[in-house]
Amino acid sequence: MFWDPMYFVFALPALLLGLWAQSKVRGNFNKYSQVGNLRRMTGAEAARRILEAQGLYHVTVEESRGFLSDHYDPRAKALRLSRDVYGGQSIAAVGIAAHEAGHAIQDQMRYPALALRSAVVPTAQIGSWAGPLMFILGLFINPALAWLGVGLFALTTVFTLITLPVEFNATKRAKELLVTHSILIPQEMEGVNKVLDAAALTYLAAALQSISTLMYYVFLLTGFNRE
Repeated sequence: MFWDPMYFVFALPALLLGLWAQSKVRGNFNKYSQVGNLRRMTGAEAARRILEAQGLYHVTVEESRGFLSDHYDPRAKALRLSRDVYGGQSIAAVGIAAHEAGHAIQDQMRYPALALRSAVVPTAQIGSWAGPLMFILGLFINPALAWLGVGLFALTTVFTLITLPVEFNATKRAKELLVTHSILIPQEMEGVNKVLDAAALTYLAAALQSISTLMYYVFLLTGFNRE
């Protein structure tokens, strides 16, 4: 902020972790999207098998646009898989599809962290843009307004922290389900582990980035108060 060197002291470690995690995701996905699974099963077929085994016949599996845009929509009860995952017969494709199916299972069983994350989404979205804006204005107008901005941004940080157990649990489920439902053999799981573990690092980096930004806001505001 304002090219303050102290901002980079707080933010740089998380930023570097995020860049490294993103490169690992792309690198592992590119590698294992070229390795076909022995059963020649597509990501959509793998997701459908897992869902039906759990009795989730009402959850749809749809193709979506964008690179690695895969996600589960709890409101629409839909798994939306990117083209490379939806129709891909690779180890990476079925691993990612299984991860998203894991979210649908969480939704079915009312996994507490998923329910809490869904509840926090609206306020976190507001906090992500309104918080920094109010913080900056408050630095020049009124410290109380700046603290309110900090509080709003903190909702975004809470969201990133809640996301961690949701994503880690979905990854754990995916790894188990792929073997349990005979989608992949154990020897193929090395690729799945690398793809999903790299993706998990991106969520960790996002949480650390949000925490470091929040700490910087507090540091900057308390510094202003001392002056």
